[in-house]
Amino acid sequence: MLKFFSMTDIGRKRELNEDYVYASDEPVGCLENLFIVADGMGGHKAGDYASEHTVKKLVEVAGTYREDSFPKIEKILQRAIDEANAYIYMRSKEDEALSGMGTTLVAATCSKDRLTVANVGDSRLYLINDEITQITQDHSLVEEMVSLGGIDRETARRHPDKNIITRAVGVGASVKADFYELELRAADRILLCTDGLTNMLSDEEIHRIINGHTDIEQAVRELIAKANEQGGRDNIGIILIEPQGTVNSRHE
Repeated sequence: MLKFFSMTDIGRKRELNEDYVYASDEPVGCLENLFIVADGMGGHKAGDYASEHTVKKLVEVAGTYREDSFPKIEKILQRAIDEANAYIYMRSKEDEALSGMGTTLVAATCSKDRLTVANVGDSRLYLINDEITQITQDHSLVEEMVSLGGIDRETARRHPDKNIITRAVGVGASVKADFYELELRAADRILLCTDGLTNMLSDEEIHRIINGHTDIEQAVRELIAKANEQGGRDNIGIILIEPQGTVNSRHE
């Protein structure tokens, strides 16, 4: 039985939580389950509007697909992201208070031993077992610098421009998501998270904490506690999944 735990935290420096998570082990349309993490940006309250309404629109659109018209999972997610992007972009033009808003997005759905992932921005999905592997690639200025060999990963994590993203939902009339598919093994765990976690903790620290707990709720709570101990400079959004877990799912 699939098991998960999801949680957001405002952190220690922000006055508003602009991270939004959605986690369901129940079907959404013809998707067997759906997990989403979003990190909003914009002016006063625009970031939390962007993240929340992007996720809700994505879930709404994905839920309209039925078994008798079941397209490829990637097409369902892309269509849902397209409609969410159009909605956020339209609202940003209609309401001056929402002008310039946008959000990152990482979404995943499991089907048997397959995981399909969609990503826009710098929120991440990791595959965790004996190792930790970042599956998604950040759409960020610093990631481009890493790809070109200008800086290493540790420098990137502390770079002053690390929050400059090059792709986001809602900032333009269209957006392109990147997609990934991978096979899952019995011991695999899946982590979706915002940069409020990854800017505070290294991949190695994240791996150690998750593998140090058999209970995924305890692992998530320790991740958030450690990120706050390191400064908690941003909101933190996390979903941790055991695709072949053995106890009932929980979330908050």
